[in-house]
Amino acid sequence: MKLSEIKKQLSTLDNVAFVLPNGTYVPEHFHVTEVGLITRNFIDCGGKVRNESVVNFQLWDANDFEHRLKPKKLLDIIALSEKVLGIEDYEVEVEFQGETIGKYDIGFNGTAFTLLNKQTACLAQDQCGIPAEKQKAKLSEIPTQSSCCTPGGGCC
Repeated sequence: MKLSEIKKQLSTLDNVAFVLPNGTYVPEHFHVTEVGLITRNFIDCGGKVRNESVVNFQLWDANDFEHRLKPKKLLDIIALSEKVLGIEDYEVEVEFQGETIGKYDIGFNGTAFTLLNKQTACLAQDQCGIPAEKQKAKLSEIPTQSSCCTPGGGCC
């Protein structure tokens, strides 16, 4: 989800909530401790130089049980980050502390932001020797010729 989409959703909400992939909510007293711009420059396994920029929200579950982040406050933090850091309309990822720091993509279910598990992938599959995935078919769906392999059919 791009930053502009998050801002659009925030403008319609009374409360900010995040749901983890397992369906549990990030505790409602969370803090957004960072809104940042992360830029990665890297070479994929095929030797191609790549650049990637994302907006990063870091959520923190503090012992501040009376804290409630309102949409207006998060919009103000985002606006300041855009101004000071020159953040553009990039995809947003979210960091949240579990057993280790988890990085998530973000979606929206109509009432809350959903944290979606990120996946790795090869960006140069044509150069890695990874075989193309074979199409699976059920034997019952393979067309047969009625004149073949029957007594007197002439196929044997």
